[in-house]
Amino acid sequence: MNNKIIIINGPNLNLLGEREQSQYGSITYDKLKGACTNKSKELGLEIEFTQSNIEGEIVELIQKSRKNFDGMIINAAAFTHTSVAIRDALQLFKKPIIELHISNIYKREEFRQKSLISDIVTGGIFGLGANGYILAIISMQKLLENEN
Repeated sequence: MNNKIIIINGPNLNLLGEREQSQYGSITYDKLKGACTNKSKELGLEIEFTQSNIEGEIVELIQKSRKNFDGMIINAAAFTHTSVAIRDALQLFKKPIIELHISNIYKREEFRQKSLISDIVTGGIFGLGANGYILAIISMQKLLENEN
């Protein structure tokens, strides 16, 4: 396999382009998905690009991903700071995981500066805007390439 990745987006990311453009920029969710799909194809990766506002759905996605994907990019959004359930599911993945945030969570409100998942993921990208997704895809391709 070694070329299938899943990109999981957490709550409110479906509203990109509409919400807090000073933090998240003006790109819409659909345009971001398209850019990620194009970059993945260019690199020979298959991707699934998903979003949910529901914690339990994200946990189930992560659990199911163990058998179907070689790597994961996750922007858990607000669940980054609150969800032990998502953290526990990620620990079961046992493959490369990149944590991603459009904004720099470490320059924001104090409650956003704690990530419950940073210490269990392979690496992280923070504060580089929507371009962080492209960098995460490139990084994941390199991680998977180095596994072979």
